[in-house]
Amino acid sequence: MGAPSFSLLAQSVLSGVFIGALYGLLGLGLSLSWGLLRQINLAHFALAFLAAYLCYQLSATGKIDPLLSLALIVPAFFALGVAMQWVFARFDITPFNSLLVTFGLTVIIEALIQLIWTADFRRLESGYGDAKFKLGFLYVPAPELLTLVLALALSFAIWAALRHTDVGKALRAAAEDGPIATAFGVNRQALALMLSGVCTALAGVAGVCIALSYTLAPAQMYGWIGVVFAAVMMGGLGRPLGPLFAGIVIGVSEAVTMALTSPSWAPLVSFSLLILVLLVRPRKA
Repeated sequence: MGAPSFSLLAQSVLSGVFIGALYGLLGLGLSLSWGLLRQINLAHFALAFLAAYLCYQLSATGKIDPLLSLALIVPAFFALGVAMQWVFARFDITPFNSLLVTFGLTVIIEALIQLIWTADFRRLESGYGDAKFKLGFLYVPAPELLTLVLALALSFAIWAALRHTDVGKALRAAAEDGPIATAFGVNRQALALMLSGVCTALAGVAGVCIALSYTLAPAQMYGWIGVVFAAVMMGGLGRPLGPLFAGIVIGVSEAVTMALTSPSWAPLVSFSLLILVLLVRPRKA
């Protein structure tokens, strides 16, 4: 097999950036939940797919523009995230138990999706699907570009909020040392409810991006877990920009691997990079 042309390689890199942005967007809420709330929320992926199906349904039956559907999905998912956090706090769910509980929620949501939409493949038909423009010799699909813009905007906005606002500083203080933060007047319960709502709303945004670019099937949610977890671990827990940059690195690496060798090698990339990062990352004393 000969070496790919420069144009094919460049197009592969661009495609890797786009898929990496989606990895980062999916990992953003998971990273914040894990790093600041100490919850390993596997249901994040199921919620993203639930949002994707809701976007599909609103577009198919309600004739609502997929981007406008965010005005309905984001508030609804924020409220759902607040409710989930209230239940977790009420029963004092530990980090390990959160993994088990949210896995159960994932199975329940998958069953709910199959009950309503069946296991058949669904494809969102919209004006965005076939929209693309040419940048030199590169083709830029509109849905993937929208995903990249949303991922960049949300990641940098949350990074700025955590670093430069009183609420963000309180969240970081509560995650670092909860009792001390409470002693200084930080309302940890209210902040946890708000942050859980934001994380779940981010899953809703990621779900709309999935619906714009991919054919939907309930079981596909499990295919995203490994690579997004790798992006979150590589990027660092509780760091808004980490999953985005790590996701883009993984996405580009996968795309270049597929262009140079075989698509069957691509799934090995994310975990190989994760193992390498874990081996060379300095450990805390």
